Amino acid sequence: MQLFPRIAVVLFLSTWPLSYASAQHLQCNPCKHGYGSVEIGTSERFVFKLRNTGKRTLHIRTKSKSGPAFSLGNFPLPVTVRPGGSVHLSVIFQPIATGKATATIALGSDALNRKLLMSVWGYGREAAGANLRLSPASENFGSVTVGTSASLQLALSASNGPVTISSALIDGSEFKLHGLTLPKTISSGKSLRIRAVFTPRTSGAASGKLTLISDADSSPNRVSLSGVGVPVGSHSVDLSWDPPGRAHVIGYNVYRSNRKGGPYQQINPVLNASTNYSDREVKAGATYYYVVTAVDADNLESGYSNQQKAVIPSP
Repeated sequence: MQLFPRIAVVLFLSTWPLSYASAQHLQCNPCKHGYGSVEIGTSERFVFKLRNTGKRTLHIRTKSKSGPAFSLGNFPLPVTVRPGGSVHLSVIFQPIATGKATATIALGSDALNRKLLMSVWGYGREAAGANLRLSPASENFGSVTVGTSASLQLALSASNGPVTISSALIDGSEFKLHGLTLPKTISSGKSLRIRAVFTPRTSGAASGKLTLISDADSSPNRVSLSGVGVPVGSHSVDLSWDPPGRAHVIGYNVYRSNRKGGPYQQINPVLNASTNYSDREVKAGATYYYVVTAVDADNLESGYSNQQKAVIPSP
C-alpha cells in the first residue's frame, strides 16, 4: 500500500519531458541586431527569421515594440507557423535624432515560451550637406609680360546636393575671374569650368586669393593665385601647335632643353589649357629646343611632338 503513491509520482515525472518536447516553441536566430550609424532622414532594414522548433503548430497573436526610431514591416496578425516552419519579421531603423537609439520587439504566441523578445539598436547621425570642390588649390601663372594677360582654368564641382555660389572675391587687383555669373547653381554631380586671369601692371611677383561663398558645407572655398610680371622688351619664345585629331585632350605640357634631342624639362607650372604658350624665362644669346605633349581625361600623357628650335638674340 505504501508503494502506490511512489509509482504514481514516477509516472508523472517521466511523461512531462515528452509533453515538453512535442510542444510548439518560437525561436529567433539572431535575436539581436545593431544597425550601426545611419543618417537622419534615411532608413535601414533588418529581417529577423522566426522558427517553430516544436512539433505542433503555433500562432503569433500579438506584437509590440518600444522606441520611436524603429518600426515593424508588414506582419499582419495572427501568424501561423507550422512545425519546422519559419516566418520573417522586418524591423526598420529610421533615426530621428543624433545619438544612440534602442528598442525591444515582443511577440506573443501560444508557444511554450509565450513571449519572444528581440533587441535592436542604432546610431543617428546628421545628414551630410552639399559640398563644393574647387581645384586646383593654387594657380601659378608663371612669367607674364606687363600689360598682357594669361589665363588658367579652374574646376568647380558639386556633390551630395546642389550648390549655389553667391559671392566671388579676389584680393589682388591684377587677378580677375571670368566665366562665373552670380548667383550660380551647380547641380549635384555636375561641374563648371571658369578662368582666372592674370594681368600684371608692374614687373615683379604678384599674389592674390580667390574666395567663393556658397551654401555648401565646405564654404568658403579658396584658391591661391600667383604670377610674375616681366618688363616689356624682355626676350620670350612664343609657341603654338595644332591639337591632336580625335583625342579628348584636357591640356598640354611644354618641355624645353638647351640641347638638340633633349633631355627635356617641363616648363609650364600647371597643365596648359590652350594650344599656345609663351616662354619668358629665356636668356639672351641662348638656343633652346621645345617639344609638347598632350594629356587626356584619364591623365595619360602622349609622347613628345616634333622638336622646334629657338635662338634668342643677344643682347
